[in-house]
Amino acid sequence: MAHSEGIRLKKKYGQHFLRDTRVVQHMIDAVTIGPNTSVFEIGCGDGFLTQAILHTNIARLFVFEIDPEWAKLVQDKFKSDKRLHMFETNFLDQDLSMLDEHKPWTVLANLPYQVTFPILHRFHEERHRLAEGVVMVQEEVAQKITKTHGRGYGFSSLYFQHYFEWKQLDKIPPTAFHPAPKVFSRLLYFKPKKTVVHIPAEAAFWEFITTCFKQPRRMLRNNLRQAHYDESKLSEETLSLRAQQMSMDDFLAVWNKIRT
Repeated sequence: MAHSEGIRLKKKYGQHFLRDTRVVQHMIDAVTIGPNTSVFEIGCGDGFLTQAILHTNIARLFVFEIDPEWAKLVQDKFKSDKRLHMFETNFLDQDLSMLDEHKPWTVLANLPYQVTFPILHRFHEERHRLAEGVVMVQEEVAQKITKTHGRGYGFSSLYFQHYFEWKQLDKIPPTAFHPAPKVFSRLLYFKPKKTVVHIPAEAAFWEFITTCFKQPRRMLRNNLRQAHYDESKLSEETLSLRAQQMSMDDFLAVWNKIRT
């Protein structure tokens, strides 16, 4: 059973702790940090990334750690640094209005694999409080988010690209972690878009996108018919497309024809 700092690692929290200082430095170098910067971290573990962040000239660091043992250890380790504020909580359940006073915030985090998408959806909800960030995610997830067509391209690609700018950074081998995960990871830079294209009936549009990608290799005609959308306003050429071939502009054009 894996341990670190004398504390047992808990599988349910997906605890794989970063051990490569170069990776941490690349995370920090990818964002703009200065004496007025507010940073938050999700899941500090034993404080490897936390320590590197505190070595920079930032205004404050909020850490959200679900595991009380690690929260206490890191709080004690850096108790002399008044910029550190530890919150023993599940980030997904936290009321983030607490961030308003010092927004916008920069995110630096090695995300637990099993809750990556819930956390990214939370970033979407809170994007008005965010400046930019770098997160560590599974390589497969990074590819899915940044794809623009073909295999792996889908709802998540369209959804997150609509609201954020993304940039793939380093691909990280399992050996950079303790214990080593079974998959490669990737650093992803993100930044909320200042201007987001308006989507009429937005919630219904994303349900429509889910329908289109239900069977992404099938022609659009078949997916729309199965969900009882009116296809009569669409050309034969459009109906013959497959979702994995279509851009956001293509989907919006289709949506504007069939939603009325």
